[in-house]
Amino acid sequence: MESEGTDDYETLISTTDADLLKRSWRNEKAAPEILQFQSSLVQRSREQIQLMEETVEELVANDEDPLTVSLYQMDIDRTLFLLRSYLRTRLQKIEKFMFHIQKTEDLWARLSRQEQKFAKQSIADLKTHLEQSVLSKLPDRYQSHLKQSVISEEADMVPEPKLDAFVICRTRKFLGALPVDDSGEENPLDMYAGDIYALRYKSIKPLIESGQLDLV
Repeated sequence: MESEGTDDYETLISTTDADLLKRSWRNEKAAPEILQFQSSLVQRSREQIQLMEETVEELVANDEDPLTVSLYQMDIDRTLFLLRSYLRTRLQKIEKFMFHIQKTEDLWARLSRQEQKFAKQSIADLKTHLEQSVLSKLPDRYQSHLKQSVISEEADMVPEPKLDAFVICRTRKFLGALPVDDSGEENPLDMYAGDIYALRYKSIKPLIESGQLDLV
């Protein structure tokens, strides 16, 4: 137990924010549903970008070696790319599943305040567009933007992420024998550190949320 704790600690202190941002970006791109917004990491990444930009300005003002300036700029560009891609991926998911996210308390809580504001505005704009362009011209029983008709028991017009889709994942450490088959049978799988598996997302969702598995 002591050795395992030491390994986790050494892994933590050797992981940079750039590595964490890349991991969050990959997980977000590969997961069928929207994940928890990494607010602290995003804030730190923005602060680091600002600090590096100020450093580059000072280097240029002091006529520093262009190669040194170029290396700093490469770090800025890499972090900016990851941050923008991470945020853009989340906005695309919100646009696609906005109604489902809004009505699901757990998913709604995963959004940042800015994302919740974006989702509310997108929902309002889409509802207005649908009502003015299509729904108002249909019979009353078909004017819902959530249901095919008023007799529908569920919101069957709302797209939802496919949680039973297969994803590719990699273990970050030895997890032992875990039941990852939702067929109802006990089929534990020995999961070793660094191994890659193709599994249904919903069967490994808790492991991804706890950071024990990474999507690739």
